[in-house]
Amino acid sequence: MSNEKIIKDISQKIAVEENEAELIFEKAESGGEINAETSPEKWLTERFLPNVVEINEEGYARMCIDALKILGSTAASDYGSSRQRDLGQLWADMTRGYLGELAFSLFLEKNWGIKAELGHEKGKLSEYLSTDIHYVKKPGEERRVPKIKVGIKTTKWNGIWMDIPGDQFNHSDVHIFIKVGTGRDHLFAYFKKISVFKDKVLKTGEALGALSEKESSYLYDQLPTFKNIPAYICGFISKSNDFKKLSYKGKIGRINYKINEWDGPIDAGDLDKIKIHEKIPGKITFEGIGEFAHGKGYLFNAGSLLWSKKDWEKHVIKKL
Repeated sequence: MSNEKIIKDISQKIAVEENEAELIFEKAESGGEINAETSPEKWLTERFLPNVVEINEEGYARMCIDALKILGSTAASDYGSSRQRDLGQLWADMTRGYLGELAFSLFLEKNWGIKAELGHEKGKLSEYLSTDIHYVKKPGEERRVPKIKVGIKTTKWNGIWMDIPGDQFNHSDVHIFIKVGTGRDHLFAYFKKISVFKDKVLKTGEALGALSEKESSYLYDQLPTFKNIPAYICGFISKSNDFKKLSYKGKIGRINYKINEWDGPIDAGDLDKIKIHEKIPGKITFEGIGEFAHGKGYLFNAGSLLWSKKDWEKHVIKKL
């Protein structure tokens, strides 16, 4: 199967534009999901498509509202002035994170009939770092607290790194990496869907004389249109794995070195050690992102994650 055919299949089967499908495929390659052991066709049929779920408008609305509930306390309590973000950006980012959690709950129900509760209570973000799944109900069982703590990391289609800063890695037993098909404008698309712009913002503009009816109509048409959101449960890492330090691979250019694989702990001085070991005269960067903001934690490229149904059942489902 050609790469062009794979991209068309992605576009058709998860209902995204071909340029978006091309991005998904390119990032699967650069993130190492497609490699010597996993051909593009195998990746598509065995890894990507079986692990995609779809989030509908109701699901989006619930996550959007859940993020709004916690927005004020999170902005005040969990971000210092150096990291302060606009409330709109923070709301969009938190909604995306919650969509990843919802996607995993849909994945559990779709494949194993497990119902999961996310527990998006109002409170400080730090209170929920250890687990994103607060209750589960397996078929034939009563609702209960999970036996393991599950951490969920959500990114956009272009994400290839599961980056877990500081000591967060040790707070959860399993870390799951999810890619969600939301661009920067998903909140705007939803607001358009529920007529915030047509019935409020644009009408106000017309009433003030700031917009003509023609201008208002044009602006409305230019806004993104909401549609169901695909999410890809990319894989996971178990805390109990035997990780080694400086577990990396990369490639050297004329003078610079680009890391495209990492599978374990990362410390502040690691890049200096790599520079000496690889005899790099220039800079060391990471594929697709350049550098990470923190100096200590755990880092995994998407290709290093476990992802098969057998892996899920052995390391997550049986222990959940």
